[in-house]
Amino acid sequence: MIKPKKLKRGDKIAIVSLSWGGLGDEALIHKYYIAKERLERDFGLEVKCMPYALKGSEFIAKNPQLRARDLMDAFRDTSVSAIFCAIGGDDTIRTLPYIDLDIIRSNPKIFMGYSDTTINHFMMHKAGLVSFYGPSVMCEFGEYVKMFDYTKKAVEDVLFGAWDEYELLPSPEWTDDYITWQESNKNTSHSMKKDAYGYEVISGNGIAKGHLLGGCIDVFMMANGTSIWPTLDEWANAILFFETSEDKPSPDFVLWTLRNLAAQGVLNAINGMIVGKPKDETYYEEYKKAIRQVVAEEEHLIRLPIFYNVNFGHAKPIGILPYGIETELNCNEKTIRFLESPTV
Repeated sequence: MIKPKKLKRGDKIAIVSLSWGGLGDEALIHKYYIAKERLERDFGLEVKCMPYALKGSEFIAKNPQLRARDLMDAFRDTSVSAIFCAIGGDDTIRTLPYIDLDIIRSNPKIFMGYSDTTINHFMMHKAGLVSFYGPSVMCEFGEYVKMFDYTKKAVEDVLFGAWDEYELLPSPEWTDDYITWQESNKNTSHSMKKDAYGYEVISGNGIAKGHLLGGCIDVFMMANGTSIWPTLDEWANAILFFETSEDKPSPDFVLWTLRNLAAQGVLNAINGMIVGKPKDETYYEEYKKAIRQVVAEEEHLIRLPIFYNVNFGHAKPIGILPYGIETELNCNEKTIRFLESPTV
């Protein structure tokens, strides 16, 4: 895998809207200005908005080719060090016909987002570039009052940091409160609570190692069967990570998707699994039951290490998972460790 250069203060980042275009809507554009100020003040970054990123949700929905153009132009721009996604959505797959993997491959730089951005991450992976399943502009960087400490530290450690190994620690706290996105709430803080579980090892023992590959399970079906869906060879010896979206898909949906992965041979090919904290802890036990049913009861993979309740994706707060990076799951110590740096 090609590794991008790590970020440093003074670097320029490009913002793209590759799915939902709400960042540019009149009622929500204040989130962009909050994020821009935070990126500049707290991280010392120069912010460049690509031409169509703030055109609004109606324009963005009608123009997938222009979304893709923004992405391609951001990769071509030699002054840009990283590309951050505005937010997820539900139709990034519509940009696929307009993507040139050679441009991505020839211009490696940090790319970050989550949720529907899973589609873009599969593009990056197919191009051979390490990308980062992590914070979006509108949600995490545009958080009211302050950015979550856990998430801010993840950005500093993973995107700016220099290390050979790194332990991904669980967040000691989380929140399920919902603050509506309206400017009158800009001074409203989240109410935090202690995490009662930490990492749960729901299957397996000992130590497993493999490269990270996955995303939002809601989106897998959109990529499956296309040119960017990972081949069985790409899944071989991987650590599959997945999480569920704010739509809180049913436990049956998770079960059916895992059965599909089993039928493809993916579950028998991987070395382990990392599962995100469910949004608001909805279906917390039910998701575990569905996972155990498919992995242990139906596929008889009783030794497959599975870590549950990990802070990434739609949980609050979240960390960052770099695609393609060799990672260790230690079931006895309940630790997740990146065994190599994702940047150079």
